Amino acid sequence: MIIQALAFYAFAAVAVASGVMVISARNPVHSVLFLILAFFNAAGLFVLLGAEFLAMILVIVYVGAVAVLFLFVVMMLDINFVELRQGFLQYLPVGALIGLILLAELILMFGAWVAAPGALQAAVAPTPSALSNTAALGALLYTHYVYAFQTAGAVLLVAMIGAIVLTHRSRPDTRRQRIARQVARRREDTLEIVKVRPGEGA
Repeated sequence: MIIQALAFYAFAAVAVASGVMVISARNPVHSVLFLILAFFNAAGLFVLLGAEFLAMILVIVYVGAVAVLFLFVVMMLDINFVELRQGFLQYLPVGALIGLILLAELILMFGAWVAAPGALQAAVAPTPSALSNTAALGALLYTHYVYAFQTAGAVLLVAMIGAIVLTHRSRPDTRRQRIARQVARRREDTLEIVKVRPGEGA
């Protein structure tokens, strides 16, 4: 139990520090790298909770795809760091207000745990010992939340199609292969026989 507690506090501290560095780093590339570090520590917390499937999904999907994609996009952008440093004081009151609201929510949450220590155990539904976390998650998604799951998939599909349509460019000067035109061409259209007499050039 001591090792698990130490691992929990280590993962949680690094995750919180990484989250703070994501929003406070001046360089966007460093922010994405700290985001990847936060994802890894969140995966470690899932492993401590016994949810190995969620930990692997977090590493494979978010770290292996989303965060790396963010990193490539940020590295390809032409970012003017001088403009990023300007206007910081302009948005400071709004950021401070949001931070205070989040701090108040955290204080209320931890205060509720102190006032009612048995509320956390009552909120967690008991799971059978023979049922793995992957099977429990799948049963929950595809029974109680199947319509929300399908709706989320449809929203992502529409977003993907919209992004493709918005970024698609039609360039008339680009040479493309047209199969129908190649199949329909005749020999007379492409072949020309020229009789060259002796002593004359082509």
